[in-house]
Amino acid sequence: MVRGRLWRTSDPALEPDERERLVKELMKARRAVGAARREGNHAAETAAHEAVDRAKVALGERGPVWWDDGAPDLNRHLARTGPYAQWYASLPEEQR
Repeated sequence: MVRGRLWRTSDPALEPDERERLVKELMKARRAVGAARREGNHAAETAAHEAVDRAKVALGERGPVWWDDGAPDLNRHLARTGPYAQWYASLPEEQR
């Protein structure tokens, strides 16, 4: 959860080495986004955003869900208004 919104976590079934490789790819792509923005290079920024998306899909943070229990994908939904509202309300203020 970030600023009261639910965010999908990486697929826990990923092997640790694969997860580490993908996180490194993601961070490299995020740095490339920043560099392209600073340079004003729109084509490079677009390519970097696509690389970020590919890494996030491979990690399971975007794209098809990795869980198989039928639970909905509540990525980016407010925690206080959905099925997790009671849990969210029970959190100490500093954790919300």
